[in-house]
Amino acid sequence: MRRFTLLVMFISLSVIGSLIKIPFTIGSIALDSAPAVVATVLLGPTAAAVVASVGHVVSALFGGFPLGPFHILVAIEMAALLYIVGLLVRRGWFIFSYICFFIGNALLAPLPFAWIMSPEFVLSIIPSLALATGINLAIAVVVSKALQRAWGKQHA
Repeated sequence: MRRFTLLVMFISLSVIGSLIKIPFTIGSIALDSAPAVVATVLLGPTAAAVVASVGHVVSALFGGFPLGPFHILVAIEMAALLYIVGLLVRRGWFIFSYICFFIGNALLAPLPFAWIMSPEFVLSIIPSLALATGINLAIAVVVSKALQRAWGKQHA
């Protein structure tokens, strides 16, 4: 029951983060993935994948679904990315996992849209994705460190 409660809490925090938009190109870029990164530390990769995918769908909903049904692709990408990050965190590779999250979210996740939409679209969203990813990651690192000190080394 405790894990389920924490999962729901992180999903709720992701929904709140999805309301804080990064004002750049498209309206679905927000602070919704920081709770998912923190969830990797406390709950493991599967829970982090759920938080990330739900957080993105809600962020897209509040942003007006600017990419239409392609947001499902982005939600799957987010889930896969956070699952991999969670596996790296589980091995204790925190710094490497954070670097992988940044590269995966800011640079690799938009690549399919070069074929779906255009390379110009991808180039236009990378700066805002990089900024949002950096902010999400900074928040997640600070919160994760504080929670690790309060609750012990790792809680997953």
